[in-house]
Amino acid sequence: MIELPVRTHERRVLLDITAEVSAAIREHGGERSWVAYVPHTTAGITINEGADPAVARDILMVWERLVPDDLPYQHAEGNSPAHVLSCIAGSSVALPVERGDLRLGTWQSVFFCEFDGPRSRKVWLWPV
Repeated sequence: MIELPVRTHERRVLLDITAEVSAAIREHGGERSWVAYVPHTTAGITINEGADPAVARDILMVWERLVPDDLPYQHAEGNSPAHVLSCIAGSSVALPVERGDLRLGTWQSVFFCEFDGPRSRKVWLWPV
């Protein structure tokens, strides 16, 4: 398993981590596919368009409208929306690899989804 550190600087952000994931897989890759997993309950991971940064901002805008901050949440910590958003994003993605290189679609990138930042986080990668 590989552990990638991720540092976020905003409360909510979709952070493109494709280069870091790709470098780690290239170093350890071979012919296997990999799984990226986020071991946090207020963060997630997804794959979507990375060519235009507006796409990530649009996704986050829609998710925030689906999960507003002003509902009568019962969780005492005050970060219930972050927990719900992490369920929407998901905690893992499958990463296809060919000849040691991450194989994504033309416009695809891997995004770490921060919903309760800023924080120091991690992404776990392991071959499957």
